[in-house]
Amino acid sequence: TPFYLYDEKAIRENIRRFTKAFSIFPGFKEHFAVKACPNPYILKILRSEGCGADCSSLPELILAENAGIAGEDVMFTSNETPAKEYIYANLKGNIINLDDITHIPFLEKTLGFLPEILSFRYNPGPLKEGNAIIGKPEEAKYGLTEEQIFEAYKICKEKGVKRFGLHTMVASNELNPDYFVETATLLFNLAAKVKEKVGITFEFINLGGGLGIPYKPGDKAVDYDYIARGIKDAYD
Repeated sequence: TPFYLYDEKAIRENIRRFTKAFSIFPGFKEHFAVKACPNPYILKILRSEGCGADCSSLPELILAENAGIAGEDVMFTSNETPAKEYIYANLKGNIINLDDITHIPFLEKTLGFLPEILSFRYNPGPLKEGNAIIGKPEEAKYGLTEEQIFEAYKICKEKGVKRFGLHTMVASNELNPDYFVETATLLFNLAAKVKEKVGITFEFINLGGGLGIPYKPGDKAVDYDYIARGIKDAYD
């Protein structure tokens, strides 16, 4: 049986360093990916430090809820999702982040309506390189193309959705800080285009994580302040 020893002091110091760096954005919220470490005690530590949760399944939604993370502090980013999981997330007031344009009619049929707030996952295709863990975005099944993004928000606006978010996730355990600034720039530009073409304003932009950690001697730790400043410049 494996035995895991966690360093609570290091976890708290790291999330505080991260949150401080990104506090230059008003309303910033970190949503910890529960799948990365589905340990309820760690989730409670992170909640006490102000974190929300990013969940991709019903067990993860329940774990987050039991850790005291609730409502819109939970993002539900899922793929091939059973109807009951959408029902549960909606019942709990979580933000549903759809992965595919065909999920719009499925969600509407499941709930009988579309929620007041919806987000979509964008797949940048050849505009953005993936990495060894995630692979190439254009070969991935996850997310909507740019053309589908415009159509999806248009449909949702016509069906009465009032609040909107935009998300992408294209890398995992990435150590190049400029990678995240480039991804943010891509999303900000897309948000501006959608606003212009569809006439909606985004309430939030969710930058999927993937910030790497220095596993090996000689690996350089990601500079949170550098990334935050770069993203702020792109945002401005």
